[in-house]
Amino acid sequence: MATFVIILGLLAIAAGVVYVSMKSGKIEDKNNNNIPDVIEEKVEEVKEVAAKVKKAAKKAEAVAKTIVVEKKAKKPAAKKTK
Repeated sequence: MATFVIILGLLAIAAGVVYVSMKSGKIEDKNNNNIPDVIEEKVEEVKEVAAKVKKAAKKAEAVAKTIVVEKKAKKPAAKKTK
């Protein structure tokens, strides 16, 4: 529990330093939403990459399904034994 309180305290101190830096102009925040512009830009980049990965995953899934269907179609029928 003490570790949790220490981590929470450190995060609060870091957030305070970032807030003061934004208000003093050392960190840019053009739209005054209290989120640094650097973080907003990185989030947008991550969203773009995630969308590309999602499209690639859908294509890979479609190819995998096609391969499974083709393998089932080529599978020889089981021989009957007496």
